Amino acid sequence: MTVNDMLRAIAGAFVLLSVALGYFVHPGFFLFTVFVGANLLQSGFTKRCPMITILRKAGVREG
Repeated sequence: MTVNDMLRAIAGAFVLLSVALGYFVHPGFFLFTVFVGANLLQSGFTKRCPMITILRKAGVREG
């Protein structure tokens, strides 16, 4: 997997997990979904994403 593929997979997993937790455990978990969405939105404009930095340092290969 490349950095971009891994980023999409992680973001999707976070969204699905936080929606499930918000539905089954506590509605406060929906705030995590908002955080992930806001981070994706800002990274679309600024081209900077903290998760990409983490993945690169972890040794995930580039495209």
